[in-house]
Amino acid sequence: MTKLKVGDKAPEFNGIDQDGKRISLKDFKGRKLILYFYPKDDTPGCTAEACNLRDNYDDLLKKGFAIIGVSADNESSHKNFIAKYVLPFPLLADKDKKIIGMYDVWGEKNLYGKISMGILRTTFIINEGGVIEKIFTKVDTKNHTQQILEMKKL
Repeated sequence: MTKLKVGDKAPEFNGIDQDGKRISLKDFKGRKLILYFYPKDDTPGCTAEACNLRDNYDDLLKKGFAIIGVSADNESSHKNFIAKYVLPFPLLADKDKKIIGMYDVWGEKNLYGKISMGILRTTFIINEGGVIEKIFTKVDTKNHTQQILEMKKL
């Protein structure tokens, strides 16, 4: 579980996307941001989540959201993932896990009884003022947009 709470100021991040472009939280001032952390490019759950956000991208834009995905994969992996699934939003390559650490989404995972360390699938909804409005720790990868749009405060 993350130590960040709803109502906290979102940690200021700065990362490189799939095209080598630097992206920071400041770039989204005045907009709502869906900042989602996922374990690995082109794996079943991560693909379902990314494609669900892709398929509902226009609706999310109309609601004023921008979207950024973050994983520890490199830029090349992100570029291939985006091309394969025609993802319309940037993915940050957090190879040194700096952003992952700031948002406290690295931890112990239990997959089929095997314990390992990795990225805990988590989504932060950050409002126009840079404050965390909602944290999803139980992400429904196939219906994530619905989870986001059903938030009490939009």
